[in-house]
Amino acid sequence: MSGNLHIAAAAFGAAIGVGLIGMKASEAVGRNPGAATKILVQAILSTAFAEGIVFFAIFLAKGQ
Repeated sequence: MSGNLHIAAAAFGAAIGVGLIGMKASEAVGRNPGAATKILVQAILSTAFAEGIVFFAIFLAKGQ
């Protein structure tokens, strides 16, 4: 049961992180539309890293 709680906490944290990344990326593009491509690249990378945390949690929980 404890492994499931770790995965849930990691998924919740990743979901919050992805939401914040999207919010701030949209805000940044609104302020500077000329930099939309650079902002999009950084947002995609940041989202991938935030979601990667869930995979680490799954891997660590299955090892216990």
